[in-house]
Amino acid sequence: MLDRGLSTLHEDLADRGLLDKTSPVTMGNFGRTPRINGNAGRDHWGTCSSVVLAGGPVHGGTIIGSSDSIGAYLDSRQRSPPDLLATTLQAAGVNSHQLMHGRPGSPIPLSTGDVIAEAVA
Repeated sequence: MLDRGLSTLHEDLADRGLLDKTSPVTMGNFGRTPRINGNAGRDHWGTCSSVVLAGGPVHGGTIIGSSDSIGAYLDSRQRSPPDLLATTLQAAGVNSHQLMHGRPGSPIPLSTGDVIAEAVA
């Protein structure tokens, strides 16, 4: 279902000339265990997950990193949630190191991660 819905969204945005102005991000809050559990389901698995970036300045068709043969552990190019945030902010035209001001005297950056250079222009 995800494949069909996601490809339809991307095609629709492209057909309308909007894909170059938007950057859809598809992800979950966790990966799923590589093996089915005793209840015929899968549990949360924070060790390895997938994210799809598209549109805007995102380099289409680029694969960054890989997992082992069953999708349990990373083989290469581990990236962190702050790296993903920095990358999506850059794709939206926002400086990820821009400071937010919460409490007086305690500015914090929007992200502490590094932009994934292979993903965006």
